[in-house]
Amino acid sequence: MLKVGLIGCGRIMPAHLHGYKELIERNIDVRIKALCARRIEDAKRFRSQEDGVPPRKPVGPPGDPLAKPHIYVYDFQKDVDVEVYADYREMLKKSDIDAVEIYTSVFSHHEIAIACIKDGKHVLVEKPLALTVKAARKMVQEAEAHGVVLGVAENTRYFSDIRMTKWVIDQGYIGKVQAVLGGSMGGYWSPDKIVADTAWRHKKMLAGGGATIDMGVHLFHILRYLCGEIDEVSSIVEIIEKERFRRDEEGRIIESVKPDVDDTFFGLFKFRTGVIGQWFFSWAGHGEEASLPRTIYGTKGCIKGDKLILNSGEKIDIEGLFEKEAADETKERFFPYGIKDPMALETLEFLRAIKEGREMETSGREGLRDLAASFALIESSRLGRSVKVDDVESGKIAEYEEEINKYYGI
Repeated sequence: MLKVGLIGCGRIMPAHLHGYKELIERNIDVRIKALCARRIEDAKRFRSQEDGVPPRKPVGPPGDPLAKPHIYVYDFQKDVDVEVYADYREMLKKSDIDAVEIYTSVFSHHEIAIACIKDGKHVLVEKPLALTVKAARKMVQEAEAHGVVLGVAENTRYFSDIRMTKWVIDQGYIGKVQAVLGGSMGGYWSPDKIVADTAWRHKKMLAGGGATIDMGVHLFHILRYLCGEIDEVSSIVEIIEKERFRRDEEGRIIESVKPDVDDTFFGLFKFRTGVIGQWFFSWAGHGEEASLPRTIYGTKGCIKGDKLILNSGEKIDIEGLFEKEAADETKERFFPYGIKDPMALETLEFLRAIKEGREMETSGREGLRDLAASFALIESSRLGRSVKVDDVESGKIAEYEEEINKYYGI
């Protein structure tokens, strides 16, 4: 049985705990051994109701992982006691654990992950993998040097619609992929809300970048999974809203922040496979939301959202097609034990990678590449030209992140 320590007991914790609940209820050999947060009360908040720390109100729109209802470890894990710590270094010294999951703010990912790796622990890190590309490279290098699993908790890889869409493409239903496009502006956090009620997301030295990084890693992971490796990026990146606010239920301002990282990007992409792509995203936008569903064009038809649309005009529900036509082996590979919860699937993949001595689907190297493509958006906009993702990943182009690396000694 693998014993895991969870570091960072913030707003994303309930989503991960619901995933662990499903795994443990399915008799997967894993137990949560320790919870760690900077404030011991935050760790106790998720251990048991008897600890007496009230839950926080979820944030975000319905379906967002941040909106998952509160849950306690002792609601679903009765046979192993959970320790609580206010310092991950103390947890590493005292707790009998095999692996850690890191859910802290992104500016601390590299420091905590590298310490855990050097202590011989397998590590799964919330997205983005790190604050800068250089920090992510160091994490990957350390994991490879110490022979431990390093993964990124990129839950979009495990979404049912994404996995089923991958199957549709691989089965050749739309022929050879030619182009992809999509985007949204004016959504839940628009026009000027503090995203996820966490102001650090809007500061360069704490978040690295804005929408380009926070949402970019999700976007690029999906595009890379479905359409192949991204070679080149060209973009416009802007801060449209110069001040953002958190308001109470009566609409009164209770917090404000002046962002120094973007809230909007428009990107053009070239893939190594020959596919071309366009995407836009913004946390700004007054009035009504504008959105374009993910649309992937091929030589026989397209995939638009959850529909396969053939050249004949026939529209086919992708989920229905997958359930009817996919082999049982494929269904088990994509959704082991019939699990559909993305957080449960990513944790199960982490546990299996540890036991089988292999990389995760969402490995540290995958997280590094996602991050490099995201920073390429920023670098391209600053330079006024297209940028090769390889050059950002290698550090050949790194002007934007230089001051962050210097500040943290990366």
